[in-house]
Amino acid sequence: MDINTLRSVATVASFIAFVAIWAWAWSRGNRQSFDEAAHLPFEQE
Repeated sequence: MDINTLRSVATVASFIAFVAIWAWAWSRGNRQSFDEAAHLPFEQE
C-alpha cells in the first residue's frame, strides 16, 4: 500500500463522515433539541 492509496482512503472516509454528520444535523428527530438550543441565549431568568 503506497501513500496515494492511503490518501484516497482518508479522503473517502472524510467524505463519508461529512455526509453522516450532515444527515444527522438535518434529521427531523433532532429538530426540537436544536431549536431549544438555538433559543437558549434569548431566555431570561
